This record gives sequence, C-alpha cells and structure tokens, in this order.
Amino acid sequence: MIKHLSYFLVFSVLFAACTYTMKIQDGEMAVERKQYAVAVDMLKKEYRKADTRIEKGKIAYLLGSAYDGLNQGADALSWYKIAYDNQYGVDALKNYAFALKQAEEYRQAAIIFKELGLEIGSPYEYRKEIRACEVAAEWADELRQEYEVVAIAANSSASEYGPVLYGEEELIITSDRQDATGDDTYNWTGEAFSDFFVLNLTTSTVAPLALGLNTEDNEGTLSFSADQSKVFFTRCSAPKGEDAFCKVMVSNRIADGSYGPAEALPFQEAGINYMHPVMGPDGKTLYFSSDHPDGWGGYDIYSSTFNAGQWSEPKLLSRSVNTQLDEQFPSFDGDTLYFASSGHTGMGGLDVFRTYPLASGNWAPPFNLKPPVNSGGDDFGFVVDRRQATQGDDVLATGYFTSRRGEVGSDDIYRFEQKILPPEPEPEIPVEITYRNTLDVYVVEKIYEEPGNPNSRVLGRRPLSGSTLKIQLGREEREFEVGEEGKISLSLQENSLYEFFANKEGYLNNDAKFSSIGLPKDPRNPEQLYEVEIVLDKIFINREIVLDNIYYDFDKSFIREDAKPTLNELAGILQKNPEISIQLGSHTDCRGGDGYNEDLSQRRAQAAVDYLIEQGIDAGRLDALGYGENEPANDCLCNRCTEDDHQENRRTTFKIVQ
Repeated sequence: MIKHLSYFLVFSVLFAACTYTMKIQDGEMAVERKQYAVAVDMLKKEYRKADTRIEKGKIAYLLGSAYDGLNQGADALSWYKIAYDNQYGVDALKNYAFALKQAEEYRQAAIIFKELGLEIGSPYEYRKEIRACEVAAEWADELRQEYEVVAIAANSSASEYGPVLYGEEELIITSDRQDATGDDTYNWTGEAFSDFFVLNLTTSTVAPLALGLNTEDNEGTLSFSADQSKVFFTRCSAPKGEDAFCKVMVSNRIADGSYGPAEALPFQEAGINYMHPVMGPDGKTLYFSSDHPDGWGGYDIYSSTFNAGQWSEPKLLSRSVNTQLDEQFPSFDGDTLYFASSGHTGMGGLDVFRTYPLASGNWAPPFNLKPPVNSGGDDFGFVVDRRQATQGDDVLATGYFTSRRGEVGSDDIYRFEQKILPPEPEPEIPVEITYRNTLDVYVVEKIYEEPGNPNSRVLGRRPLSGSTLKIQLGREEREFEVGEEGKISLSLQENSLYEFFANKEGYLNNDAKFSSIGLPKDPRNPEQLYEVEIVLDKIFINREIVLDNIYYDFDKSFIREDAKPTLNELAGILQKNPEISIQLGSHTDCRGGDGYNEDLSQRRAQAAVDYLIEQGIDAGRLDALGYGENEPANDCLCNRCTEDDHQENRRTTFKIVQ
C-alpha cells in the first residue's frame, strides 16, 4: 500500500531542490517525481506506441502506480491486471491483489493472494491477507450495521484528515490545501506540506487555524489539554540535507489566546518518529504513536504520564492493542480507546478499532467497527462528538472520522451516527471457562529477487525447516528442531516472559521475546492465537551488503544521529553471532580527487567501526576499509551521473570475512 504524508511517516528531503526541478522527460520520470496526472497522459501515449509485451507490461504497471497516486483505484486495478498479463511479474500481481482488496472484491483478492504466494515460492507469506479477505467478505455481507456514515460537504480534492472537536460547532482538521503554509520547493512529494485548518460544520467553510501553530514544516493531529492551556501536536522537520523525522510538540497558551513557541517533549529519541498525540481521560497521560525499534513492530501506541513536572518514560501498550504492523491515531471517548490498525484483521489498509481498559490493567481485545466505517481503503482518526444531544431515539452517538475510500478527494472527513441495534440472542457462555493462549513461533528466511544476492529486493519470507529453536522460560530451557512448516506451537503460561534463540548452519543467529503478562481474557473468545516471527539471514562470505540510511554531512566523517539506528542493528547482529568478523566499507561518488575520496572514505569507515566498538563490540572483530570511488555501484560516466546515481555510489557496506 502507498504510504502518504497524511500519516506523517518519515519522508526524505535530501537533494529535493536540485533533483525535482528537472524537466519531465517521460512517463516513468513523471511517476518517480509523483506528478501522476502528467504521468497518465504520457504513459498512455507510450503504451500505444509500445511494440513488445515486456514494454507494455512495464508501462501498464507505471500507469497502475500513477492511478494509485491519484487515488483512482478502479483504473489502477485494471492497469495492474494488464501489467501482469503482459509478464511484468510479481509486483504487478501483488499490487493487483491489494487493489482488489481496496475495491472490496475480497473473494477474488483472496484467490490472487494465493496465486501470489505460489508465484514467489511461499504460501506462508500471504496467509494473513487471505484470511483477512475471507473475514472481510463475511463482514461486508452482514445485514446488521451499527453505523451510518456520510461524507461531509467541505471535502475537497486535497487531503482533509484528523478531525478534532473545537468550540461548539467546529472541527480542527489537518489538510494540504493550497493555502497551507510551506515552501514550494518540497512539493515534489506529491502533496503540499500540511497545516491546521478550522472547519465550520454549519457553513462548511474552511480557514487556516489562527493560533500560531502553522509553520513551513508539516503539522498535524493535535490534542488540547482539558483547560486548553496546552496543545500537543505532530511536527515533521529536518536539518538541511537530512531526513525528516516527526516529533510530538507542546505549546503553551499565551495572553492573546494563541500559542507560543513549541518544544519537543523530552523523552523523544533522535532518528525515531513520534506522532498523533491525544490526551487521555485522566488529563495527565498522553497517548501517541511511534516506530521505536523496541516496539512490537511498525508503529505502536505508547503512553507517557506527566507527574511532578516531568514526563515519564514512554510505556508500550500491550499486545492486545499493538501488533507487528501499524497502530496509529489514538482517540478517547470516556475510557474507550479508538485507534487505527493495519495489523489486526480488517477490511483493508488501516481500520478503526475500539477497546477499553480492564481491571487487570490490560486492554480488552479490540473490536473492528466493520462496514461502513471501515472500508477497503484507509480509515482512521475516529472521534466521538458529544457536544450536543443526539437526534433520534435510536442514535447512540455521532462523530467524525477520516477515510481514503476515494469518494471525493484523497483523505476525506466523514460523519457517522452510531445506531442502537435490536438485541441479538445472547450466546450461551459456560459457567466455567477454560482460557487458552497459543503462541506460534515461526523461523523464516528471506526470498531474494535475485537468489544469492543479498542486496537485491526481498520478495517475501518462507519457513526455514531444520533450524534449531531454543526457548528460555525462567530457568527452564528447551530446544526444538523446526519442521517443514517452520514453526513451533506453544501453550502459553500466564504472566511469563519467553525468550527465543534461533540458529541454523549457514545463517546468522537471531532472537526474539514474547510476554504473556496481562494478556486479555475474553469469555466470548477464550482461545487466542499469537505469533512471533524470527528471520534468519543467510551468510554470504566476502559479499558486500549495503547498510541503508547511513549518510554523512558534506566533507565530514562523524556518525550522524539518523545513522545510529542502522549501526545499532548491526551491533545487535554481531552480539548474537560472536563467531563472525566483519569489514566495514565506505564508498564515495566520483566527484573529488582520488586521494581526497580515499582519505574521506577511510575516515568514514573508521568512524563506523569506532561507533560499534563503543557499543561493546570487540575491535578485533572489526576492520575498516575506504574504497574511495574505485568500486561504484552504478558505473555511470561521472559528468552524466544523476544525483540518484551519485547517492547510490555513496554507500556504507559490511561483509562477513570470517
């Protein structure tokens, strides 16, 4: 699925000014520059002129991508199908499957996902998508629907999302409308930078929020304290030449009613995204989403409490809320927590779920709001409006949410009414309930597009039979050999921490943890299934592997903050595999003299080695080598290399030498 700026995910501004002012030369370049409307016209002409099936397949795939960017799902679906029929391959089949799911053609999508798994050689990879499609098809056929929804009149062709109640008859929304503040240089992202706007629900007029919060950076998804003396919101920005990361900001109200300069909350770490803050019902606990590497995976929801003038260290909400994929956009109605997730079983993309706190301190199993709130597109930013009494005896609540289902523009605001449904017969629940939590631990390996090339694209994962899995539970340790399915199933003990260590000859060791502390108990679903996946990377002796997201300032060799997460991950690999030694290599582009480039690359490689030593890695296991410009990844003529070519050549690598 395409991730867009309205989620405030990390985006790159590196070299934007020089790269994205180039004249569009063909449809492929237009897609790369996210000028999708331009791309469609150019690509259709190119498709008519194409002579071979291979050429037609590539152009059809680009047309599908362009229509995806324009949020025109039906056209995207058609062109992805044409691309696959013209031998474009697994990318076209994958996007076709997701386009079918977004179009809510769930049964056909399940069939294509099955074909896709066979195509890449791993039915395992898409098993969850197949099951999700089967469940979504059942929900779509349900006659009893708890909600009624309608798009509001103020929606436009731009993005409007993240509604927040304001005043008596207004919403604050985030939007990338043309009158948003921002530097046009960065509009190559395909969307303007986002600002806060006020939407009057009576007149459907929209105007910029005049509270002093909008800047040339990206702002969005705000939350006020109970007395509105403070406002918390997301801002994404970057020092010049570095990647942008999102932070939760706080601003205090000043005498004129606006808000003063904003500061980032102190617990946030460099190189990590924090976003979507909302103040909890106790008035002192802030909930937010973050992609912190210590989370369960993707974006997770955390909380931090303000006591005695200080914010506590963020606390990760339990596995009943967070999954290995994304959980975002938390909001509250009393003690009921609403959030969006792509990890729990849903209709497609992000779905809206609700849960509530249990006496045990955990959260109840999340409930999917189902259609028509959730759709094949992304649905998120759900807020209940209790400012006025509901109209009608059968209306329980009203409110607003965001959907990317493509009825008006990109992201649109919808109004909902929650209905009181006639009661259904209560299912019989045994007096004595036996709860059972099962954990499936999978050991898998990556499927590379080019077998034997670890720098090629990863198509998916498949079970790694014959690997060894050690399980540590307190002082007890057990060891198993994983079978053909690549998994071990465990009946979980309550309130226990499980530690796993997996290995196989010819692969790097890896580990994982799972906590059963506070797992929810639902009497209607007393048996719950959880999963842990451990990926073992194949060892390629003396084969350079590119380390992503390692950048240096011009003419500098120190390790930047945004490079540390990648090096920390490498340090973790070395700690789990004490028998291996590696060489850290650094490459420059072709610009500059040979001697200068060799010296600079050596200093950069040594800086990476020194950082790993600081993390506790034995210096005897590490070697630094600066290659200068001698081994380019892209062997273009220097005066004809594009900036992308130069960036591909400026890289840091490692290779296992022993």
